[in-house]
Amino acid sequence: MAGAWQDEVFETLRRAAIRQIAYVPDAGHARLIERAHADPDMRAVVLTTEEEGVALAAGAWLGGQRAALLMQSSGVGNCVNMLSLPMSCRMPLLMLVTMRGEWGEFNPWQVPMGNATPGVLERTGVLVRRVERAEDAAETVAGAATLAFDSTVPVAVLLSQRLIGAKVWVR
Repeated sequence: MAGAWQDEVFETLRRAAIRQIAYVPDAGHARLIERAHADPDMRAVVLTTEEEGVALAAGAWLGGQRAALLMQSSGVGNCVNMLSLPMSCRMPLLMLVTMRGEWGEFNPWQVPMGNATPGVLERTGVLVRRVERAEDAAETVAGAATLAFDSTVPVAVLLSQRLIGAKVWVR
């Protein structure tokens, strides 16, 4: 059933007491974004650039709430400098990253950052978890949320392109 794993991930975020969802519009996160906007207990905040989401998550934490940042792998490069904030201040950060530049990619511009994303995150101190199969998505996000918020560390869950589905170029 299309959207089933995304709905499970959304419910996982609700159970983890996520109250703010920061995102740059992305088709891979469309279902989560739609659900966040429809949920009266959540605030969905559209960003102009991904690093704003790191600051939003820090502000949410300081204000007593939990946030999650949704982005595409191409946006990870925009966050490199801002990732020093949760590292230096020992704040949690939960990121869900839809991958590009992998299986079935049509756009060569997506390949370099898609390939670099796990290493870039790890080198900035972010713990990285990866999801390849729909049946592992909710459990991986739940574990990442627990790790991020209970240990006050940044954690990224990479949602593989095979999981989210390759985008198709329409001529």
